[in-house]
Amino acid sequence: MSVQERKERERAGRERLIVATARELAEQQGWDAVTTRRLAERIEYSQPVLYSHFRGKREIIGAVALVGAAEMAAALRGATAVADGPRARVTALARAYLDFAEGNPAVYDAMFRLDGGLAFAREDTPEPLKDAFAALLESLGEVAGDGVRPGLFTEVFWAALHGLATLTRAGRLPPEDAGRRVELLVDRLAVV
Repeated sequence: MSVQERKERERAGRERLIVATARELAEQQGWDAVTTRRLAERIEYSQPVLYSHFRGKREIIGAVALVGAAEMAAALRGATAVADGPRARVTALARAYLDFAEGNPAVYDAMFRLDGGLAFAREDTPEPLKDAFAALLESLGEVAGDGVRPGLFTEVFWAALHGLATLTRAGRLPPEDAGRRVELLVDRLAVV
């Protein structure tokens, strides 16, 4: 291994450490607790080292969002791969999405609530975000219905899931009806 390869590997390792530490701190104490000073202390590197990887908190949030998007895509695909038939796939997808949002609130915030400097629904959208949308589209496209663009249907279904995740987390929806909400969403929106 060359010196350059070793340095690149060490740099990538530091970057992963910064992202993982920011995520852990955000999950434990919220995003307000994530500061460059606290991150530098936790990872035991100086703030200038941290700034050599990320220009600030916004970029760190974006990096956490990209990791989260890849994890969400994997969770959605894993849930739908074992489901039999379109209805079961859509139901599994909806449950996996809501479970991901509930189990990873700080990551979900980084992906959809906070400004991580990422472009959505554009040519320059980062691949992990495109792939997370593709993971939704794979199951939802087949139930969009005649005359409905699969991408548009996926956007509407995703918006409904996001609303359910956000309102449930905020305590605006009673938790005992969570399963029925998924059933209703699948019954009323998906053509199965």
